[in-house]
Amino acid sequence: MAEYDYDLFTIGAGSGGVRASRIAGTHGARVAIAEEYRYGGTCVIRGCVPKKMLVYASMFAEQLGHTQTKGWTIGDAKFDWAALRDFVNSDVDRLEGLYGETLGNAGVESFSERATITGPNTVKLASGREISARYILVATGGWPVMPEFPGAEHCISSNEVFHLAEQPKRLVVMGGGYIAVEFAGIFNALGSKVTLVNRSETILRTYEQEVVERLPPIMEARGMDLRMNTQITGVEKLADGSLEVSLSNGEKIVADQVLVATGRAPNTAGLGLENAGVKLGHKGEIPVDAYSKTSCDSIYAVGDVTDRIQLTPVAIREGHAVADTLFGDDPRHVDHSCVASAVFSQPSIAAVGLTEAQARREFDDVKVYTSNFRPMGNIFSHRVERGFYKMVVDGKSDRVLGIHMIGPDSAEIIQAAAVAVKAKLTKADFDATVAIHPTMAEELVLLK
Repeated sequence: MAEYDYDLFTIGAGSGGVRASRIAGTHGARVAIAEEYRYGGTCVIRGCVPKKMLVYASMFAEQLGHTQTKGWTIGDAKFDWAALRDFVNSDVDRLEGLYGETLGNAGVESFSERATITGPNTVKLASGREISARYILVATGGWPVMPEFPGAEHCISSNEVFHLAEQPKRLVVMGGGYIAVEFAGIFNALGSKVTLVNRSETILRTYEQEVVERLPPIMEARGMDLRMNTQITGVEKLADGSLEVSLSNGEKIVADQVLVATGRAPNTAGLGLENAGVKLGHKGEIPVDAYSKTSCDSIYAVGDVTDRIQLTPVAIREGHAVADTLFGDDPRHVDHSCVASAVFSQPSIAAVGLTEAQARREFDDVKVYTSNFRPMGNIFSHRVERGFYKMVVDGKSDRVLGIHMIGPDSAEIIQAAAVAVKAKLTKADFDATVAIHPTMAEELVLLK
C-alpha cells in the first residue's frame, strides 16, 4: 500500500494549480486537486479573460464613432449589456469545461469542494474526507480587498462586475490600479457616466510615470470624471435605489453602482496553513523560496497567493516548475526578472524591464530615448491622442534595460519587444533593424 493517498494534492484550480497538477500527472504522479468555486481561477472566471472580452466589445463603440470619416454610413447602433454579459459568461463556461477536461486527460482526480490543510501531509475536504499527500500545493490566488467604510456592503468588486443585471448609467470606480483604470475605460466606452475616485494624484504607480501621466488627460477627454486626492468615506442607498457616495473632500456623487478596485489580498484565510507550520507574511501571503517551497518542506505555493508577481503567465510558469522539480527529475525555478505586463486601458499601456527611476538607482549612466507620435489610425478621430514610447538604456553597455509605451495595441507590441529586452539586446541592435512602415511598432527602431 502506498504511503500516501496521492503524490500531489493541489488546493485551488486556477492557472497555476491546474498547470502544476497536469504536468505532475504527465510525469506519472498520482495527483488530486480541490476547487471550492469554479475551475479556471481568477483569470478565466473573473479576471483577465472576461475582462479582455469586455475591452474588445467596448472598443467597437469608438470605431463606430469614426465610421463616417472612414466612408461608412451605419444606421442607429444600439448596445445591449445583457447580450454582451451573457456571451462573455457563456465563453467562460466553455473555458471552465476545457480546464476540467485537461485535468481529466492528465489523470488528475478532481474534488469540487473546499480543502483545508490539517498537517504537513494531510488535508480535509469539506465533505469530511481526510486525504494524505506526499506534497501539497497551495494555489488559491488572491481576493479583492473591500475597504471598511459605512455602506461598503452596497458596493461591488471586480468579482461581481461581470454579472450585473443592468449596465449602470452612472458608475463610480474607486482605485488607481490597473483593475480600476481598465473598468473605468470599459464602461465609459459603453456609454456609462464614469467617475474615478483615487486617494492620490497618481494612478498606475508601478509603471513608468512619464508614460502614465499621459493617460489621465486622455481619460478626461473621453468623458471620464477623475477625482484625485480623495477617497470614498461612505455610501448610502437612497429610496430610488441609487447610491449616494460621500468623498473625503466633502463632495457627494450619486451613482447606480460603485465598483471598489483598491487591491487584492492573498487568499489564505481559513486554509489551515498554521496546522503545518507554514509562516505567512504581513499581508497574508505565503513566503516561498526560489523553488516555491514554503517554510514546510512538503508544502509548496504558486501564483498570487505568494504575492510575487500577480500575473497569470507567471503563475503558470511557477506551477510548471514545481511539477518538474518534484516529479520530472528537473529541479528548476522561474526567473521573475524582466516580466512584461500591460494595462488594457484605452489606449493601453505596456512595459517590460526597468523604469527610468529604477534604472537610475542601479546604473551610473542611463540614457533615455523617446518617440511622441500620433498613431495613423487616430487621424480618423476628432480627439488628438498621441502615442508615446520610451526606451531606457545602460549608457555604458548600450543594453536596453526597459521599454514603456502608451498607445493602441501596446500589449501586442510589447510582447515581441520583451524578447529583445530579455535577451539583453542593445540600442544598436534596435537601430540596425529596418522599420516596417507605416506601423506604430516601427517607432521602437527609430527612437531618438
